[in-house]
Amino acid sequence: MSTASRAAGPVPARPLVVSTDPLLLDDLLRLLAAAGSTGELTSGGGPLRRAHRDAPLVLLGAEVLGSAAVRALPRRPGLLVVAVGDPGPEVWPAAVELGAERVVVLPRDETWLVERVAAAVRAPARPGWLAAVGSACGGAGASTLATALALTARARAGDDVLLVDGDGWGAGLDLLLGAERAPGLRWPELAGVSGRVAGPALAAALPEAAGVAVLAASREQPQPVGTEALLAVAAGARDSGCGVVVDLPAHSDGAGELLAEADLSVLVVPARLRASAAARALVRGPDGEPRPWSAALLVCRPVPGGLTRAQVADVVGRPVFAELAADRSAVARSERGEPPSIAARAPFGVLGRLLLAQLPGRAA
Repeated sequence: MSTASRAAGPVPARPLVVSTDPLLLDDLLRLLAAAGSTGELTSGGGPLRRAHRDAPLVLLGAEVLGSAAVRALPRRPGLLVVAVGDPGPEVWPAAVELGAERVVVLPRDETWLVERVAAAVRAPARPGWLAAVGSACGGAGASTLATALALTARARAGDDVLLVDGDGWGAGLDLLLGAERAPGLRWPELAGVSGRVAGPALAAALPEAAGVAVLAASREQPQPVGTEALLAVAAGARDSGCGVVVDLPAHSDGAGELLAEADLSVLVVPARLRASAAARALVRGPDGEPRPWSAALLVCRPVPGGLTRAQVADVVGRPVFAELAADRSAVARSERGEPPSIAARAPFGVLGRLLLAQLPGRAA
């Protein structure tokens, strides 16, 4: 995938530093400066997971290895545990469990750490992007939009793209690509994966259509898609620079975790009262507290005799980002096993390009 197509200019790479020890933090920031870099400091929640995913290098103080937020992080390359003086015996197994590259002991390993940081900053990892598409109710067209978004990213930006079925009972996204007879793995063969998977090897083992690899549900062996497996697949693909589009059931048990990782989330809302009310429940809690879909862009799908765009926004309590115009060819193409049209004036193509422009680093 071409990095130039995603970035308007070079983005400084900042190693992630996680520590609660003020003296260790001072030492690490000093060493980062010696390597010509600065650190990104965070401690938990969504910001920690995003920084952990995107940073060229992760430096964890030995004192935080037992924290729940750190223990919940997935494995990744370029993770270092840093201790001042000889670490206690409990540090080593914790570092191994996290997949640490090395336990760095200061001040003994200062020179090595400066060189390692400098190398990581010179050649930072450029992960791919993650988009999640869901709907407020069944039949809204979220699966078709997810497919169109993947096709648009491949055709217009030249991105390597993986389309992932988040619903193991949804009859398979390969049908929307006309790839139901294509050989390759489906979810039952990958249901037990965890941690990280090798993105290139995964893509090579999946069915492909129009340059898009698809991980679909199985019609012969339908089963739920596990959260851990879904996150592992998305992380592995992104590590290799691949864009990932997940057709995610809005009420999925793992929606919150995947949405916390997503660079873009889209909620399709048919312009009906019940669908709009359901969308409101997905984006706002009883007292206005955020829900997993609270950061999603709302896409309104007009229906004959339904609500107006302004009325949908009023019911949901959020502005509508865009409307999805009716595509008279979509149903017929789907029944023939043909992907949705992403032509210049086709509704799914127009919306797909508009959504892609919302990804970080994309030009509008």
